[in-house]
Amino acid sequence: MAEKKMGVVKGLDLARYMGRWYEIASFPSRFQPKNGTNTRATYSLNPDDGTVNVLNETWTNGKRGFIQGTAYKADPSNDEAKLKVKFYVPPFLPIFPVTGDYWVLYIDADYQHALVGQPSRSFLWILCRKPDMDEKTYKELVEKAKAEGYDVSKLQKTPQSDPPPESETAPDDTKGIWWIKSILGK
Repeated sequence: MAEKKMGVVKGLDLARYMGRWYEIASFPSRFQPKNGTNTRATYSLNPDDGTVNVLNETWTNGKRGFIQGTAYKADPSNDEAKLKVKFYVPPFLPIFPVTGDYWVLYIDADYQHALVGQPSRSFLWILCRKPDMDEKTYKELVEKAKAEGYDVSKLQKTPQSDPPPESETAPDDTKGIWWIKSILGK
């Protein structure tokens, strides 16, 4: 049986999507530390070429790990919210480009919560503008992911503190230890 075609948001208002998004839950990924907390993404539109500047941050043992990248429409002529995201790794010595899919599967009318995945269904994120999400909304997003063919049993909630830590005041993980450990599967 063929997998059903994944539903993707059409007509995403990229300007409204910009700003900070907190990770409420995600599938574990080797690109994120296993014990990371306060994981979030901040997006800003590049007015020169319409690409999106991406800043992903996570905290481990009080230190801020981060990686910066760029997102862009996979097919500029299509109105589906299918983006490509490119990072250079490792974060402490950015040499190798890594490109992945970033598909917005759902966004509420107020642009306050989103469901993001990609075609292989190996990655999934539940995002919110605030560091917490009510259980009803969370369950609705989990059901939407399930309807798109995701194995939602793999979802893990991301611990978020209130108030969230400030990027400027946290010591940075400049050695990229979490990244090396994640590649080694630790």
